[in-house]
Amino acid sequence: MPAGDGTGPLGQGPGQGRGVGKGAGRSRKGGNRPGAGPGGDCICPSCGAKVTHQAGVPCYFVNCPKCGTKMVRG
Repeated sequence: MPAGDGTGPLGQGPGQGRGVGKGAGRSRKGGNRPGAGPGGDCICPSCGAKVTHQAGVPCYFVNCPKCGTKMVRG
């Protein structure tokens, strides 16, 4: 390699190619994690009752209409 071509010694420096980043381009829809999106349901872990998730209101702030337990994202 000619000197001054900007490559530097092999195996050193940033930019070693692929493998940077996490995941495989998964969407934010579904799941029971924060930021799971506006759709879906809140589910009671005790009795299994379902209510429609309201955008902007985390399921853990919603009480089950049947038994009063805090709901989880479904």
